[in-house]
Amino acid sequence: MALDLLHEPLIQTDAGWHSLPGLLASMARGEVQVFPALRPHQRPAWHMFLVQLSVMALDAVGRRDLPQDEDSWRAALRALTPGFPDDEPWHLIGQDRARPAFLQPADPGGLKWSDVATPDALDMLITSRNHDMKREIARQAAPQDWIFALVSLQTMEGFGGAGNYGIARMNGGSSSRVLLGLAPARAGATQIDPSAWWARDVRRLLTSRKGIGGKTLLWVEPWPEGRSFELSELDAMFIEVCRRVRLILAGERIRAERSTTKAARIAAKDAKGNTGDPWAPLHITEGKSLTLGDQDWTHDLLVRLLFSEKGEWAKPRLAVEHADEASEPMLLVAEAFARGNSKTDGFKSRIVPVPKAMVREMFGERPVALANGVMADIASVDLALRNGLATVAAGGAREKVAKPHYGRTQPARAALRRQADELFFPELWARMEVTTDAGFTPLRRKFLETLAGIARDEFFRALPAMPCASLMRPRAEARGRQALERRLHVAMANLGANPDADLKHHEVTDAQA
Repeated sequence: MALDLLHEPLIQTDAGWHSLPGLLASMARGEVQVFPALRPHQRPAWHMFLVQLSVMALDAVGRRDLPQDEDSWRAALRALTPGFPDDEPWHLIGQDRARPAFLQPADPGGLKWSDVATPDALDMLITSRNHDMKREIARQAAPQDWIFALVSLQTMEGFGGAGNYGIARMNGGSSSRVLLGLAPARAGATQIDPSAWWARDVRRLLTSRKGIGGKTLLWVEPWPEGRSFELSELDAMFIEVCRRVRLILAGERIRAERSTTKAARIAAKDAKGNTGDPWAPLHITEGKSLTLGDQDWTHDLLVRLLFSEKGEWAKPRLAVEHADEASEPMLLVAEAFARGNSKTDGFKSRIVPVPKAMVREMFGERPVALANGVMADIASVDLALRNGLATVAAGGAREKVAKPHYGRTQPARAALRRQADELFFPELWARMEVTTDAGFTPLRRKFLETLAGIARDEFFRALPAMPCASLMRPRAEARGRQALERRLHVAMANLGANPDADLKHHEVTDAQA
């Protein structure tokens, strides 16, 4: 049982079961909307894998269109593995360990292998408390479960201890491979259309291709111990494998074996993740890809990546709109693992709907100033909540408010910021639609009133947790409400002014606190 991806229908979709070339043909026809067996954290890896594979395969046969028939895709995929007339690199189970199998480099011999019972145990998930999802539960796994786990592991994994090196396409072994891009939405919905997304990214990348520029599928290449590739040897769309893995048959069940390596597959430490990955934000001055770390995809982070006045980050190629995309609603997709030292803080995903009218304008000059204005309004209300609660924590003695009192306001402020985060992009798109001052002021007033209402709710919700002597509490709470309302009044009174002023004041005051 070879489980040949080029011929056997191993991958399930809502449009039926497909071989790998059959899947690409079906996606080219726009038929695939769901991969039922694909786990949420595997989506970015699977999308990027299919796009990179398709771009290189079409380039290898000199095509710039997306074939809608299975035979054309099969021929294109085979063009990437010309040295294997029996298609071994496309077999999920290799008959000969000395030859490669799908995403499984050949065994050079002399290695010590350990058993892996299930595809979820092979996958890249590493958690300190096994909390993201339980490991080794897929005892009745189908071949496609192993396919998805291999793609996830080999193209997204980080450093996992001695002999377990991570991928080249991220800034260090404890970083993340980030996907930040625009995706077409399903008709009448705010969900990703996976076929249209794949087709859009493949077409965009093909426009700049000039032929195969180096090694493409690294699992077909020999991997002697201690041997690493240089980035200069590889095609820009190379698909890497970072671990030694082999799938085997144990009776009727598939199992895996893995081994360690003496060196990373690609010598790319100095590149800091700057490998030409078209989904990766790149820091312009430091030349490194984004590390998500313990952050989430908040509006603050997305504004820094996409709308920063300082221009610190180069936007990924596939996160920028194309001329023919201005007539369709899109989704801004941001996904990655928040990775730490031999653990993850979970899979982080955010999908931001971008209205049709905003697609062309979202990367112009106006959104930069408007995004800063929305952030400044949030900051001014956050400042009001902070000052009000800190006053209560200080027993109502305004002159005694100090850093410990400000620290006690953090839970309430975090709750405010979470709700403001959900409001940020709808507010930004609404402000971008306004073209006159007469329309802008009422819109901003409504936003500030909404935030003020949230701040008041969080203020009263937080009051019982504010330490204060019972004798002083009435005065403390009264003065705290006064401090809150005073700053909210200032925010509303400045409706006609530049909201950045409040943002600058907020930053300075917070730093001093």
